[in-house]
Amino acid sequence: MPKSSYSGLQKRGVLLDLIFLNVTRLFAFVVFALLAGIIITLIIGSMPAIREFGFGFLISAEWNPVTEKFGALVPIVGTLATSFIALLIAIPVSFGIALFLTELSPGWLRRPLGTAIELLAGIPSIIYGMWGLFVFAPIFAETVQPWLKNSLGATTLLAPLFDGAPMGIGMLSAGIILSIMVIPFIASVMRDVFEVVPPMLKESAYGVGATTWEVVWNVVLPYTKAGVIGSIMLGLGRALGETMAVTFVIGNAHKLSTSLFMPGNSIASALANEFTEADGELYTSSLIELGLILFFITFVVLALSKLLLLQLGKREGKTT
Repeated sequence: MPKSSYSGLQKRGVLLDLIFLNVTRLFAFVVFALLAGIIITLIIGSMPAIREFGFGFLISAEWNPVTEKFGALVPIVGTLATSFIALLIAIPVSFGIALFLTELSPGWLRRPLGTAIELLAGIPSIIYGMWGLFVFAPIFAETVQPWLKNSLGATTLLAPLFDGAPMGIGMLSAGIILSIMVIPFIASVMRDVFEVVPPMLKESAYGVGATTWEVVWNVVLPYTKAGVIGSIMLGLGRALGETMAVTFVIGNAHKLSTSLFMPGNSIASALANEFTEADGELYTSSLIELGLILFFITFVVLALSKLLLLQLGKREGKTT
Protein backbone atom coordinates (compact mmCIF):
# COMPACT_ATOMS: atom_id res chain seq x y z
CA MET A 1 0.00 0.00 0.00
CA PRO A 2 1.38 3.41 -0.91
CA LYS A 3 2.49 5.56 2.00
CA SER A 4 0.10 8.36 1.06
CA SER A 5 -2.91 5.99 1.06
CA TYR A 6 -1.93 4.57 4.45
CA SER A 7 -1.56 8.07 5.86
CA GLY A 8 -4.99 9.01 4.50
CA LEU A 9 -6.60 5.97 6.09
CA GLN A 10 -4.88 6.73 9.38
CA LYS A 11 -6.15 10.32 9.38
CA ARG A 12 -9.64 9.11 8.51
CA GLY A 13 -9.52 6.64 11.39
CA VAL A 14 -8.38 9.33 13.83
CA LEU A 15 -11.18 11.62 12.64
CA LEU A 16 -13.81 8.87 13.04
CA ASP A 17 -12.51 8.05 16.53
CA LEU A 18 -12.73 11.72 17.47
CA ILE A 19 -16.31 11.96 16.17
CA PHE A 20 -17.27 8.77 17.99
CA LEU A 21 -15.72 10.06 21.24
CA ASN A 22 -17.57 13.36 21.08
CA VAL A 23 -20.91 11.75 20.16
CA THR A 24 -20.76 9.30 23.07
CA ARG A 25 -19.65 12.12 25.37
CA LEU A 26 -22.67 14.13 24.22
CA PHE A 27 -24.98 11.23 25.06
CA ALA A 28 -23.46 11.01 28.54
CA PHE A 29 -23.88 14.74 29.14
CA VAL A 30 -27.48 14.60 27.89
CA VAL A 31 -28.24 12.14 30.70
CA PHE A 32 -26.66 14.46 33.27
CA ALA A 33 -28.52 17.43 31.77
CA LEU A 34 -31.86 15.61 32.02
CA LEU A 35 -31.14 14.63 35.62
CA ALA A 36 -30.15 18.18 36.54
CA GLY A 37 -33.21 19.56 34.75
CA ILE A 38 -35.55 17.25 36.69
CA ILE A 39 -33.95 18.18 40.02
CA ILE A 40 -34.04 21.91 39.29
CA THR A 41 -37.67 21.72 38.15
CA LEU A 42 -38.71 19.87 41.30
CA ILE A 43 -36.87 22.31 43.55
CA ILE A 44 -38.36 25.38 41.84
CA GLY A 45 -41.86 23.89 41.97
CA SER A 46 -41.42 22.97 45.64
CA MET A 47 -40.21 26.38 46.82
CA PRO A 48 -43.62 27.77 47.91
CA ALA A 49 -44.21 24.71 50.12
CA ILE A 50 -40.62 24.75 51.40
CA ARG A 51 -40.93 28.42 52.38
CA GLU A 52 -44.33 27.89 54.00
CA PHE A 53 -43.74 24.67 55.96
CA GLY A 54 -39.96 24.24 56.11
CA PHE A 55 -38.68 21.09 57.80
CA GLY A 56 -42.06 20.62 59.46
CA PHE A 57 -43.41 19.33 56.15
CA LEU A 58 -41.46 16.10 56.68
CA ILE A 59 -42.75 15.39 60.19
CA SER A 60 -46.35 16.54 59.90
CA ALA A 61 -49.12 13.99 59.34
CA GLU A 62 -51.73 16.65 58.49
CA TRP A 63 -53.04 16.88 54.91
CA ASN A 64 -55.94 19.29 54.56
CA PRO A 65 -56.39 21.05 51.20
CA VAL A 66 -59.22 23.19 52.65
CA THR A 67 -57.04 24.85 55.29
CA GLU A 68 -53.90 24.46 53.14
CA LYS A 69 -52.05 22.54 55.84
CA PHE A 70 -49.87 19.82 54.33
CA GLY A 71 -47.39 17.28 55.67
CA ALA A 72 -45.51 14.42 54.04
CA LEU A 73 -45.17 12.02 56.98
CA VAL A 74 -48.02 9.70 56.02
CA PRO A 75 -46.95 9.24 52.36
CA ILE A 76 -43.31 8.79 53.39
CA VAL A 77 -44.17 6.14 55.96
CA GLY A 78 -46.50 4.42 53.51
CA THR A 79 -43.86 4.35 50.77
CA LEU A 80 -41.14 2.96 53.04
CA ALA A 81 -43.42 0.48 54.81
CA THR A 82 -44.92 -1.04 51.66
CA SER A 83 -41.49 -1.24 50.01
CA PHE A 84 -40.03 -2.94 53.09
CA ILE A 85 -42.88 -5.49 53.17
CA ALA A 86 -42.44 -6.13 49.45
CA LEU A 87 -38.70 -6.79 49.76
CA LEU A 88 -39.19 -8.88 52.90
CA ILE A 89 -41.34 -11.25 50.84
CA ALA A 90 -39.73 -10.88 47.42
CA ILE A 91 -36.04 -11.41 48.27
CA PRO A 92 -36.27 -14.97 49.66
CA VAL A 93 -38.87 -16.01 47.06
CA SER A 94 -36.79 -14.60 44.19
CA PHE A 95 -33.64 -16.22 45.56
CA GLY A 96 -35.44 -19.57 45.70
CA ILE A 97 -36.73 -19.18 42.13
CA ALA A 98 -33.30 -18.25 40.78
CA LEU A 99 -31.64 -21.08 42.70
CA PHE A 100 -34.16 -23.62 41.42
CA LEU A 101 -33.82 -22.47 37.81
CA THR A 102 -30.01 -22.54 37.80
CA GLU A 103 -29.18 -25.49 40.06
CA LEU A 104 -32.15 -27.80 40.63
CA SER A 105 -34.66 -27.49 37.79
CA PRO A 106 -34.81 -30.25 35.15
CA GLY A 107 -33.93 -29.11 31.65
CA TRP A 108 -37.44 -29.50 30.24
CA LEU A 109 -38.90 -27.17 32.92
CA ARG A 110 -36.19 -24.52 33.03
CA ARG A 111 -37.03 -22.64 29.85
CA PRO A 112 -40.87 -22.47 30.18
CA LEU A 113 -40.64 -21.53 33.86
CA GLY A 114 -38.10 -18.81 33.12
CA THR A 115 -40.29 -17.50 30.29
CA ALA A 116 -43.33 -17.43 32.59
CA ILE A 117 -41.43 -15.36 35.17
CA GLU A 118 -40.33 -12.89 32.50
CA LEU A 119 -43.92 -12.60 31.26
CA LEU A 120 -45.02 -11.67 34.79
CA ALA A 121 -42.65 -8.72 34.62
CA GLY A 122 -44.42 -7.46 31.49
CA ILE A 123 -47.91 -7.31 33.00
CA PRO A 124 -49.04 -3.66 33.37
CA SER A 125 -49.23 -2.42 36.93
CA ILE A 126 -52.89 -1.44 36.58
CA ILE A 127 -53.73 -5.10 35.96
CA TYR A 128 -52.03 -6.02 39.22
CA GLY A 129 -54.01 -3.27 40.92
CA MET A 130 -57.36 -4.42 39.54
CA TRP A 131 -56.60 -8.03 40.42
CA GLY A 132 -55.51 -6.97 43.89
CA LEU A 133 -58.69 -4.97 44.54
CA PHE A 134 -61.30 -7.30 43.06
CA VAL A 135 -59.77 -10.75 43.63
CA PHE A 136 -56.97 -10.66 46.18
CA ALA A 137 -58.45 -8.19 48.70
CA PRO A 138 -61.74 -10.09 49.36
CA ILE A 139 -59.93 -13.42 49.77
CA PHE A 140 -57.27 -11.80 51.94
CA ALA A 141 -59.92 -10.19 54.18
CA GLU A 142 -61.87 -13.43 54.64
CA THR A 143 -59.00 -15.85 55.23
CA VAL A 144 -55.50 -14.48 55.86
CA GLN A 145 -56.20 -11.30 57.82
CA PRO A 146 -58.43 -12.98 60.47
CA TRP A 147 -55.75 -15.63 60.95
CA LEU A 148 -53.03 -13.01 61.33
CA LYS A 149 -55.16 -11.10 63.82
CA ASN A 150 -55.94 -14.17 65.91
CA SER A 151 -52.41 -15.60 65.89
CA LEU A 152 -49.73 -12.91 65.51
CA GLY A 153 -52.07 -10.17 66.72
CA ALA A 154 -52.61 -12.05 69.97
CA THR A 155 -49.01 -11.47 71.06
CA THR A 156 -48.22 -8.34 73.02
CA LEU A 157 -45.31 -7.30 70.83
CA LEU A 158 -47.03 -7.64 67.43
CA ALA A 159 -50.58 -6.68 68.45
CA PRO A 160 -50.34 -3.06 67.20
CA LEU A 161 -49.33 -4.27 63.72
CA PHE A 162 -52.41 -6.44 63.26
CA ASP A 163 -55.05 -4.37 65.00
CA GLY A 164 -58.29 -3.30 63.35
CA ALA A 165 -60.94 -4.80 61.13
CA PRO A 166 -59.83 -7.04 58.23
CA MET A 167 -60.87 -4.98 55.21
CA GLY A 168 -58.64 -6.54 52.55
CA ILE A 169 -57.08 -3.21 51.58
CA GLY A 170 -54.37 -1.41 53.48
CA MET A 171 -50.62 -1.23 53.96
CA LEU A 172 -50.10 -4.99 54.18
CA SER A 173 -52.14 -5.68 51.05
CA ALA A 174 -50.20 -3.03 49.12
CA GLY A 175 -46.90 -4.55 50.27
CA ILE A 176 -47.94 -8.03 49.17
CA ILE A 177 -49.09 -6.83 45.75
CA LEU A 178 -45.79 -4.95 45.37
CA SER A 179 -43.87 -8.12 46.26
CA ILE A 180 -45.68 -10.02 43.50
CA MET A 181 -44.74 -7.27 41.07
CA VAL A 182 -41.03 -7.09 41.95
CA ILE A 183 -40.40 -10.85 42.24
CA PRO A 184 -40.06 -11.30 38.43
CA PHE A 185 -37.50 -8.49 38.21
CA ILE A 186 -35.35 -9.70 41.10
CA ALA A 187 -35.62 -13.37 40.13
CA SER A 188 -34.74 -12.75 36.47
CA VAL A 189 -31.60 -10.75 37.29
CA MET A 190 -30.54 -13.23 39.98
CA ARG A 191 -30.95 -16.11 37.55
CA ASP A 192 -28.86 -14.34 34.92
CA VAL A 193 -26.02 -13.55 37.33
CA PHE A 194 -26.08 -17.07 38.79
CA GLU A 195 -25.64 -18.47 35.28
CA VAL A 196 -22.38 -16.52 34.70
CA VAL A 197 -20.59 -18.36 37.51
CA PRO A 198 -17.88 -20.52 35.87
CA PRO A 199 -18.99 -24.18 35.98
CA MET A 200 -15.47 -25.18 37.05
CA LEU A 201 -15.89 -23.36 40.37
CA LYS A 202 -19.13 -25.16 41.18
CA GLU A 203 -17.87 -28.52 39.97
CA SER A 204 -14.77 -28.15 42.14
CA ALA A 205 -16.94 -27.52 45.19
CA TYR A 206 -19.16 -30.49 44.37
CA GLY A 207 -16.02 -32.58 43.86
CA VAL A 208 -14.87 -32.05 47.46
CA GLY A 209 -18.28 -33.07 48.80
CA ALA A 210 -20.13 -29.75 49.11
CA THR A 211 -23.92 -29.79 49.06
CA THR A 212 -26.00 -27.64 46.70
CA TRP A 213 -26.66 -25.12 49.48
CA GLU A 214 -22.96 -24.94 50.37
CA VAL A 215 -22.06 -24.37 46.72
CA VAL A 216 -24.61 -21.57 46.43
CA TRP A 217 -23.68 -19.93 49.74
CA ASN A 218 -19.89 -20.23 49.50
CA VAL A 219 -19.29 -20.08 45.74
CA VAL A 220 -22.20 -18.63 43.78
CA LEU A 221 -23.21 -15.78 46.11
CA PRO A 222 -19.66 -14.43 46.75
CA TYR A 223 -18.98 -14.52 43.00
CA THR A 224 -22.22 -12.71 42.09
CA LYS A 225 -22.78 -10.44 45.11
CA ALA A 226 -22.71 -7.28 43.00
CA GLY A 227 -25.37 -8.61 40.64
CA VAL A 228 -27.52 -9.90 43.51
CA ILE A 229 -27.46 -6.54 45.29
CA GLY A 230 -28.18 -4.87 41.95
CA SER A 231 -31.25 -7.05 41.46
CA ILE A 232 -32.52 -6.16 44.93
CA MET A 233 -31.98 -2.45 44.25
CA LEU A 234 -33.87 -2.84 40.96
CA GLY A 235 -36.79 -4.37 42.82
CA LEU A 236 -36.64 -1.69 45.51
CA GLY A 237 -36.65 1.04 42.88
CA ARG A 238 -39.73 -0.50 41.29
CA ALA A 239 -41.45 -0.76 44.67
CA LEU A 240 -40.67 2.83 45.71
CA GLY A 241 -42.03 4.35 42.52
CA GLU A 242 -44.99 2.06 41.84
CA THR A 243 -48.21 4.01 41.41
CA MET A 244 -51.33 2.36 40.02
CA ALA A 245 -51.17 -1.02 41.76
CA VAL A 246 -50.61 0.64 45.13
CA THR A 247 -53.35 3.20 44.47
CA PHE A 248 -55.91 0.42 44.06
CA VAL A 249 -55.18 -1.45 47.30
CA ILE A 250 -53.52 0.88 49.83
CA GLY A 251 -56.72 2.70 50.75
CA ASN A 252 -55.51 6.26 49.95
CA ALA A 253 -56.09 7.66 53.44
CA HIS A 254 -53.91 10.42 54.89
CA LYS A 255 -53.96 8.84 58.32
CA LEU A 256 -51.03 7.51 60.31
CA SER A 257 -51.60 4.14 61.99
CA THR A 258 -49.43 1.42 63.47
CA SER A 259 -51.71 -1.29 62.09
CA LEU A 260 -50.83 -2.85 58.75
CA PHE A 261 -54.53 -3.57 58.21
CA MET A 262 -55.44 0.12 58.12
CA PRO A 263 -55.56 2.20 54.92
CA GLY A 264 -52.61 4.46 54.25
CA ASN A 265 -50.99 6.34 51.41
CA SER A 266 -47.76 6.44 49.46
CA ILE A 267 -46.00 9.29 47.69
CA ALA A 268 -46.68 7.92 44.21
CA SER A 269 -50.31 7.15 45.07
CA ALA A 270 -50.88 10.64 46.50
CA LEU A 271 -49.44 12.24 43.37
CA ALA A 272 -51.59 10.09 41.07
CA ASN A 273 -54.79 10.75 43.01
CA GLU A 274 -54.48 14.44 43.75
CA PHE A 275 -52.25 16.18 41.22
CA THR A 276 -54.97 16.69 38.63
CA GLU A 277 -57.33 18.06 41.30
CA ALA A 278 -54.79 20.31 43.03
CA ASP A 279 -56.16 23.85 43.26
CA GLY A 280 -53.87 26.64 44.35
CA GLU A 281 -50.15 27.24 44.32
CA LEU A 282 -49.48 25.83 47.80
CA TYR A 283 -51.40 22.60 47.16
CA THR A 284 -49.59 21.99 43.87
CA SER A 285 -46.24 22.91 45.40
CA SER A 286 -46.77 20.45 48.25
CA LEU A 287 -47.40 17.64 45.78
CA ILE A 288 -44.28 18.60 43.82
CA GLU A 289 -42.31 18.53 47.06
CA LEU A 290 -43.59 14.99 47.61
CA GLY A 291 -42.06 14.13 44.23
CA LEU A 292 -38.80 15.74 45.31
CA ILE A 293 -38.81 13.67 48.50
CA LEU A 294 -39.39 10.47 46.50
CA PHE A 295 -36.48 11.42 44.25
CA PHE A 296 -34.29 11.98 47.32
CA ILE A 297 -35.31 8.63 48.86
CA THR A 298 -34.42 6.82 45.64
CA PHE A 299 -31.08 8.64 45.48
CA VAL A 300 -30.26 7.69 49.08
CA VAL A 301 -31.13 4.04 48.40
CA LEU A 302 -28.86 3.92 45.35
CA ALA A 303 -26.05 5.66 47.23
CA LEU A 304 -26.29 3.21 50.12
CA SER A 305 -26.19 0.27 47.71
CA LYS A 306 -23.02 1.66 46.11
CA LEU A 307 -21.41 2.12 49.54
CA LEU A 308 -22.36 -1.44 50.45
CA LEU A 309 -20.70 -2.77 47.31
CA LEU A 310 -17.56 -0.75 48.03
CA GLN A 311 -17.41 -2.08 51.58
CA LEU A 312 -17.83 -5.64 50.33
CA GLY A 313 -15.04 -5.09 47.81
CA LYS A 314 -12.68 -3.73 50.48
CA ARG A 315 -13.46 -6.62 52.82
CA GLU A 316 -12.82 -9.10 50.04
CA GLY A 317 -9.46 -7.48 49.28
CA LYS A 318 -8.41 -7.68 52.93
CA THR A 319 -9.42 -11.33 53.08
CA THR A 320 -7.39 -12.30 50.06
